[in-house]
Amino acid sequence: MKILVCISHVPDTTSKINFTDNDTKFDTNGVQFVINPNDEFGLTRAMWFKEKQGANVTVVNVGTAETEPTLRKALAIGADAAIRVNTAAKDGISVAKEIAKIVEKGAYDLVIAGRESIDYNGGMVPGMLAGLTKANFVNNCIGLDIDGTTVTAIREIDGGKETLSTQLPLVIGGQKGLVEESDLRIPNMRGIMMARKKPLTVAEPTNADAHTAAVSFEKPEEKGAVKLVSADNIDELINLLHNEAKVI
Repeated sequence: MKILVCISHVPDTTSKINFTDNDTKFDTNGVQFVINPNDEFGLTRAMWFKEKQGANVTVVNVGTAETEPTLRKALAIGADAAIRVNTAAKDGISVAKEIAKIVEKGAYDLVIAGRESIDYNGGMVPGMLAGLTKANFVNNCIGLDIDGTTVTAIREIDGGKETLSTQLPLVIGGQKGLVEESDLRIPNMRGIMMARKKPLTVAEPTNADAHTAAVSFEKPEEKGAVKLVSADNIDELINLLHNEAKVI
């Protein structure tokens, strides 16, 4: 079984976020980048298929050379090979088209993507990728087992879970539940050394057109100071909840 894991190169949530050029561009100065958490859950599940079922695992990213350390980390975790499509990620559809070309060329049985990335939270790429490659699709996937070409998947729905049966080829939008946080793997020294010898292929892009563009970015307003109201002053509490908090 050939597995392709999509890897997004995203800012660590502890990084301080700023914008430049009149708030139209993200400022990467001083920002630490990591594997997108939803993708890391998927990569860890792919490692299970590699170890238990002999699957071959490749990771892919659409991005410039700055994303290669993130791909190398994925290799150190255990992926067999990496592919970087040499173009900046523009929007969901352009990224999906670039990855679709890789899927078709590599004839992958299973594509594991995170249901969304934590930077733009678009949640569009897995579904569009499935449509472009004419593969089956399961989103919000929290459980995945494969027997031959038959797949049993569990996905999160409002108020519960849904178990599905489908066939390969398959694209999933994965999240926490595929594995737990305690199952995530930290590259050890042996993995880091081996990663240096594993192939990282740079693929030329199709230069797919972007259909959307960011106009501007805006930070959330800072939270105001806490206001304390005496337990005896119910009228003041009601006034604040109604006129300031606007929750009643």
